[in-house]
Amino acid sequence: MISRKGLYAVRATLFLARRHGGQPVSVDEIATDERISRKFLETIMQDLKKAGILHSHRGKKGGYTLKETPQRLTIGRIVRAIDGPPVTTCSAHERCEDCPGEGDCLIRVVLHDVTNAITNVLDFKSIEQMLRERQVVHGVPMYDI
Repeated sequence: MISRKGLYAVRATLFLARRHGGQPVSVDEIATDERISRKFLETIMQDLKKAGILHSHRGKKGGYTLKETPQRLTIGRIVRAIDGPPVTTCSAHERCEDCPGEGDCLIRVVLHDVTNAITNVLDFKSIEQMLRERQVVHGVPMYDI
């Protein structure tokens, strides 16, 4: 449901959120820390920049910063910027090849509910909430954001 590229985008955004308010962070630093291919991460960062999630800074001390605060930025927005809207295998918006007919497909109704549930969770979970939950679950020190 969320691609590897989408998951990496969330990880990179979480990394930037931990540094929110500080200096721009280079792709190299994020790639090394998160163990993501630099080249793959560069395309992800460009996609996030095009979506208005990140700001890029040029120059020797350049890199990326979040355009919004971690409190306002949701996982749903990040995932949609990379993967588009979440859709289950049998889409609520498109007819499946295996369905006998749209009106007869009871599974379609359930999968529509699944898609809505996923969307709701992603759209209400902020980057800040994820960082705070990590702190509670793992006892990891929280940086001020």
